[in-house]
Amino acid sequence: MTGQGVVGRGVLRDDGWSASVVGIMPPIISRGFRGRREDAPAGRVPPGQYVTRDFPVLSAGPTPYTTRERWDFTIAGAVDEPRRWTWEEFRALPAEDVTTDIHCVTKWSKLDTVWRGVRLDTLLQGIETSAEYTVAFSDGGYTTNVPLGDLTGGKAWVAFSYDGEPLEPQHGGPARMLVPHLYFWKSAKWVRGLRLTVADEPGFWEVNGYHNYGDPWREQRYWGD
Repeated sequence: MTGQGVVGRGVLRDDGWSASVVGIMPPIISRGFRGRREDAPAGRVPPGQYVTRDFPVLSAGPTPYTTRERWDFTIAGAVDEPRRWTWEEFRALPAEDVTTDIHCVTKWSKLDTVWRGVRLDTLLQGIETSAEYTVAFSDGGYTTNVPLGDLTGGKAWVAFSYDGEPLEPQHGGPARMLVPHLYFWKSAKWVRGLRLTVADEPGFWEVNGYHNYGDPWREQRYWGD
């Protein structure tokens, strides 16, 4: 495949944006993306990526708007007992600031992004499971799969703040996954929970041609990479 995604009618495209187009569809870049490119620092940016100071938004449809009063987060599936947090309960959990680089499958990288969120380790604490995989699910029906081991050990967060401000809906607010060591489509926007699974279950973009794992350092963008 090339750097384009296969999009079906009424489904969601890369980074969780909705689409209603059939066929091969190039990325649609928001007006907020001015396209400034910078030289990549040696050894810091994965192959094939360029650095930008902007925060591109790939959009092909309406953004979900969920109030904090209606938001919750659930962990279910192959667990001893499902867990659920309201927004107030979630915000009462220990949170931390995270400064990290992020890498989009559409080949931009943004360095030293600053987030605040709750570690997945905190949310998974005390949960008994035989699962080795997860499926993140979001408002609008978007899903993406991530091995459980890639969400633990301080490698992933549910982020509610970006650059010192509440996370805007266009970037996945009120909360999104933050899994910065994988391509950014794995950091599901508008996230509402995790389903733990014994077998690997590819999500939307993985079914439609994106790599099942998505390691930017190995350029795992599409099937066969």
